Amino acid sequence: MKCVVQRVKNATVAVDGQIVSSIGPGLLVLAGIAVTDTVAEVNWMASKLPVLRVFPDETGVMNRSLADIGGGLLVVSQFTLYGDLVKGTRPSFMKAARPDHAEPLYNLLLETLKSTTDIDIQSGQFGAMMDVSLVNDGPVTMLLER
Repeated sequence: MKCVVQRVKNATVAVDGQIVSSIGPGLLVLAGIAVTDTVAEVNWMASKLPVLRVFPDETGVMNRSLADIGGGLLVVSQFTLYGDLVKGTRPSFMKAARPDHAEPLYNLLLETLKSTTDIDIQSGQFGAMMDVSLVNDGPVTMLLER
């Protein structure tokens, strides 16, 4: 599992021109699921995301988590994170999980986050063409992989 984690001032997801989810300050997570991913990777990611200390404290040091700032978490499925551009000019998605494998793991990630934390958890719409808007805070963007 691979996640691009972006600290944001706000973020929204729209499908067909309609906003389906939004958060204020928090984290936008683009989540890619690989063909080899299992419940173990989902559980690890669900335990890690809420406690990442990527928000500044009073001295400007990244020392606060989502819970500390009362932030939201917006998780968007993103199979293109496993696009391989090494050969040729068109991406290969051989490492990306097919929807029948990825969607249950994506849903499990959301369910696990919602059941294990009091953080506001929002999501995109699996498999949809989405317009994702954000104001990156910092900018702070990191890759989290397992």
